[in-house]
This record gives sequence, C-alpha cells and structure tokens, in this order.
Amino acid sequence: MKAIYPINIKNEFYFNSSARDFSVEEIPLYEFTGEGEHLVLHIRKKDMTTWEMLDAISNHVGIRRRDMGYAGLKDKHAMTLQYISVLAIYEEKLKNFKHEKIKILSTVRHNNKIRVGHLRGNRFNIRLKKVLGVQKDKLDSVLKWIKNNGVPNYFGNQRFGTNANNWEDGKKLCEGTLKMRDKKTKEFLMGSYQSYLFNNWLSKRMELNLLLEKFTEKETEQILELPLGSLKNTKSQPNFFKLVEGDTMMHYPYGRLFFAEDLSEEAKRFKAKDIAPAGLLPGKKAKHSQATAGI
Repeated sequence: MKAIYPINIKNEFYFNSSARDFSVEEIPLYEFTGEGEHLVLHIRKKDMTTWEMLDAISNHVGIRRRDMGYAGLKDKHAMTLQYISVLAIYEEKLKNFKHEKIKILSTVRHNNKIRVGHLRGNRFNIRLKKVLGVQKDKLDSVLKWIKNNGVPNYFGNQRFGTNANNWEDGKKLCEGTLKMRDKKTKEFLMGSYQSYLFNNWLSKRMELNLLLEKFTEKETEQILELPLGSLKNTKSQPNFFKLVEGDTMMHYPYGRLFFAEDLSEEAKRFKAKDIAPAGLLPGKKAKHSQATAGI
C-alpha cells in the first residue's frame, strides 16, 4: 500500500526527528475526577517507545505491562507528554521512581483505567531548520492549503513495526492461523491489521480525489469502473476530499455516526469542520458505509 497525498511540492529544509526538534503532547478526552481507584500519571519521555516506557514503570512497580492503561502510542525519536494509569495502590512505590528518559510530571486519581483512544487529540511542535527564501514561501503555501483542506490522516509507521509487517501477524490472528497468549500484544497486532486496511481505504479515496481534480465525474466513473451516476454531485464540492453517497460521517470532533445523503449540504458542513468522514476500522461492531461508499 502506497500512501497518496494531494500535494507534491519538494520543500528543501532540515528536520531532525529528535527530542530537541519534535514534541507531541496528548490532549485527554476528559477531565480527571481527582478520586477513584486508579492513578493517572502525566509522563514526559524522550528517545524511547511507549512500550519501553511502560516496561520501565511496570518493572519498578512490580506489575505486568497489560495491567497499565495508556491512550496511545507515541514516537520514539521525540519528546512526548502522555497519560498512563495504574491502580492507585502503587502510588507510594512510584514516588521514588527515577529514570534518565522518563519523568512523572504529576499524578491524579481517577475512577477508570485509561484506554486506547481516550484522547481528544495530539498537539505537535515541529522545528524545521534552514527554511530560507523561496522554500519558506513554498512551505507557507502548503500550510495554507492544509489549513483549508486538511490532511489525509494515515496511520503512521509506528503501527507497523520495524519491518512494516506487523499487520501480517494481525491478519493471521484474525483468520485464526496464528495463536497468541499475550492479550495486549494480540490486540496491538490486530490493531495493526485494522490500521493497514484503513490506510488502504484512505489511499483509494485519495486516488478518487485526484482523479476528480483532472476528469469529469463520468470519466472518473469509467476509469474506476463505477456505476453510472455514482459520483454525481462530487466534483463541485469545495473540499479536496470529496464525499460520496453513503459515506459514514461523524460530528466533528466527536459525535454520533450517520450516512451522507444530501452531498451538497453535507459538503458545506464538512468545509465548516462541523462533520467529517469517519473512514473504516474493520470489526464486528463497525458501521459499514452504504451506496457508492460501500462499493
């Protein structure tokens, strides 16, 4: 699967993926209550994976990694601030935790374990070097385009492992041809397969968007061998990413799911960042798109 992007401008600058030049901060999905049987740790780590950080803390406390909660995986070559949770009975043991790459910034009680996805979003800080003259103008134009149109939100390389093939084991687990005892590793690998399938779907939709930039709706239908009229009212939409009939939509940034029917009206709401297409993470409870989007 090749990730397809809408802009192909070569920007010549220097970027070092390191804790000095790249930081990521989690934005929690909810406020912590200050009471309960779980202890939420606000962690700052650098130059290590989330797994390595969890292992270091779990080894210190004397618990299994799977007994800890975390909202998402963060880059290794970066300064990252994230939230994890453990049972509050380990609060005293954590007071003397020291690690050269990890710092516990604060702790607070809460009434539930942090789960994957318990995030409102992530805040990124990226420092680019040697951005001069015409390159600065090019970069400004790209950032302006992204502000107006958004960016395809592919799952990143950290989902797929060093050799980018974690999804293959995830597929085998789903098919029942591979067995595994460790629940968290199993869930991670199956999630990697989900991410792989999502990226394939997004890449196909980006291909559709690029075709609609160059050809008419009818010509694009012929190229992709779609039923006649299935792309009606797509090319005139204001966003680069075109909605098609039956797309699974959600209220942005969080809200109920529904299907796109009135494309003209929903394209306006999409442009206003009121709603967004949800894409598909395959699973038993997935809400499958309909009509053209479900082909």
